[in-house]
Amino acid sequence: MDRETFAGEVWGRTALVTRSAGDFSDLLSAEAVDELVSRRGLRAPFLRVAKDGTTLPDSAFTSGAGIGATISDQLDDTALWRKFADGATLVLQALHRTWNPIADFSARLGGELGHPVQANAYITPPQNRGFDDHYDVHDVFVLQIEGTKRWIIHEPVHTDPLREQPWTDRRSTVAEAATGEAFIDTVLEPGDVLYLPRGWLHAAQAQGEVSIHLTLGIHSWTRYALAEQLAQAALAELRDDPEMRATLPLGVAGPAADLDLIRERLRAAVSSADSAPLFHRTRRSQARPAPLGPLAQLRSFRDLGPASLVRLRDSLEARLEGSRLTTRVGWLEFSEAELESVDRLLGGEVHVAGDLGVELVERLMRAGVLIPADR
Repeated sequence: MDRETFAGEVWGRTALVTRSAGDFSDLLSAEAVDELVSRRGLRAPFLRVAKDGTTLPDSAFTSGAGIGATISDQLDDTALWRKFADGATLVLQALHRTWNPIADFSARLGGELGHPVQANAYITPPQNRGFDDHYDVHDVFVLQIEGTKRWIIHEPVHTDPLREQPWTDRRSTVAEAATGEAFIDTVLEPGDVLYLPRGWLHAAQAQGEVSIHLTLGIHSWTRYALAEQLAQAALAELRDDPEMRATLPLGVAGPAADLDLIRERLRAAVSSADSAPLFHRTRRSQARPAPLGPLAQLRSFRDLGPASLVRLRDSLEARLEGSRLTTRVGWLEFSEAELESVDRLLGGEVHVAGDLGVELVERLMRAGVLIPADR
């Protein structure tokens, strides 16, 4: 399916199964799961363990880190093995932070979609399920990596839930809806992809072998979120209105007498408020820039010369607003003479340091905005 068809007919509207979409073993594998669990020193927030709809306490699969590390909640691979052998599902959380192939993929996907992306992996023993029927408050792409898993999908009981409207608020309604006829009842095989908009009910069970699937959670921006930001911007304007800061009269029995004035001022503030800066600031806070190795950056910084090649660091959400460049790593002010060179950098192409100005490049490299590049 091409991008335009997906955007117009599927995105945020309906569930979709795509068969044999690709080989995802370059993102995650059984060997990668074993390494993450047993050798990376992950702590409890990066793993959940669930069985038959119940999430186990962290103490059931964590222990101390041993000599030299005063950490009490590192993953205990022996305890995890016992839970897994007993039918529990392992949920590796925030893989967009801990596993480089998925981090790179999630960053690119988030850039294409225009919405933040998180990544979790679900590793389920044969004939077991980790969670009961539920819905998520974000869209998901499910990438089946190893084994097979049966998915049963039902239409929403609450369309387009916000993040503050979890399925547990409608537990009985969800349970009742899950007994009805399924919208999709299918088995995903390696290479298959399932897309679910937020609010769609689902439950999944591994089949005859261990199932590994990657869930990409898309934290969609909504009109409600934009309305929240517009309201915040309007309220910020009202702080500068002396009449709005004034104390209500003595003996006031209720707000009715002042509501007309408040509505008038609030309506005017909403009409004139600019929520764009808040929107972009929030967007920048929802993800991290591409990795930056301090040792490699220092070598390149010391070796910098007019012929050195540099480029903008990926995933910075860089914006030039007047004379200020705002990014996920902070902001910088520039002179009028520098703005043209800074604007050229935002395209992401490789540039020669001498063409931009070595002093400008040094400043941007020190700030972590520019990195060395190859042709």
